[in-house]
Amino acid sequence: MRMRAFQDFYPEHLAQCYGCGRLNEHGYRIKTFWDGDESLTLFTPQSFHTAVPGIVYGGLLASLIDCHSTGTAAAAMYRAEQREMDTLPAFRFVTGSLEVKYLKPTTLGPAIEIRGQVDEIRGRKVTVVSSIHVDGEVTVRGHVVAIQMPESFG
Repeated sequence: MRMRAFQDFYPEHLAQCYGCGRLNEHGYRIKTFWDGDESLTLFTPQSFHTAVPGIVYGGLLASLIDCHSTGTAAAAMYRAEQREMDTLPAFRFVTGSLEVKYLKPTTLGPAIEIRGQVDEIRGRKVTVVSSIHVDGEVTVRGHVVAIQMPESFG
């Protein structure tokens, strides 16, 4: 049986996000999974995702950190409540704040690995620290405060 990504559980009316919406045919459609206590997304930037030749555009990297982290927040809330991800009400998160630090250029070519760790769950807020790795080196770090979306939103 194929493992389902966090994003596969998003209700259809909330699966349109450019970064993580499975129903957005023009988006990235990232897929995030648990890897122990960390979340993991693999993504291969294409030649049109460049800033300068051979280097991945920083805005893409920020959006990957963003969507990876909000997906991680949803999965973490299900874990905290000891619920399966297909149970209702569905958890969906939006970005309250996003801080990105570019440590070194992210080279175009190899798949990048995005890893996230839940730093804190407090009420409707989940703080996630994520990092982008290329060939085993961290190139970008992100800090996201994700806010649980009210059911009436969207």
